[in-house]
Order: sequence, then C-alpha cells, then structure tokens
Amino acid sequence: MVLILLTLLQVKHLFADYFLQTPRMLSDRARYAHLGRVQHAGVHAGLSLVALLLVGVGPLFALVICLVEGVAHFHIDWIKGRHAESSGKGPDQAGYWHAFGVDQLMHQLTYVAMLWAVVACG
Repeated sequence: MVLILLTLLQVKHLFADYFLQTPRMLSDRARYAHLGRVQHAGVHAGLSLVALLLVGVGPLFALVICLVEGVAHFHIDWIKGRHAESSGKGPDQAGYWHAFGVDQLMHQLTYVAMLWAVVACG
C-alpha cells in the first residue's frame, strides 16, 4: 500500500505541478496573498485526497493530512517565488536550478511525511 500511495503521489505531483497550472497560478509568485497559489495548493491537496482515499485511508484522517499538505505546498512555493524574484536568476543560471531542486525536494519530503503519518497513525 505504501508503494502504491507513493506512486500515486508522484503521478499527482507531475500533473498538479506541470500540467494543471493555469496562468493565474504561475503569475506573481512572490506575493504572499496570491489566489493563484491558493488554487495551485488546492489542486495538490485535492488530488492527494483522492490518492489517500484510493488506498483506503479514512476520509477524516485523509482530509487532515491534505489540509496540512496544502498549507505546506503554499508556503514552499511562496518561498521559492520570493527567492526567484530577489535573486533574479533565470533558467540559464545554476542558482535557478538549485532553487528549483530544493523546492522539489521539499515537496518530496512532504510526501515522505504524509506516508509516515499514514503508516504510523492510519
């Protein structure tokens, strides 16, 4: 079940982070109060909820996990947006890719925490 859930979360991440982002979600990323980022984090949380329910996690527990994930995702992306704006680095510079890699690592560690919660408490 853990490997199936991990796979579902990875596929969810691919779609939510790369295929389902709208122009609103991609704009003005350094601003904290940003509706697009809320929507983006909501897509992540909603699809994670589907993944958790598919593997049999209880609905209330799954909802709590996904609310925490949504808040974490919002803040990880906001920090990356602030860094990108303040550093001025673009895709042709190593610093851009360092920040991108750290952002993706933080999201993956969020999934590790979610899996731990399911195994330890679910």
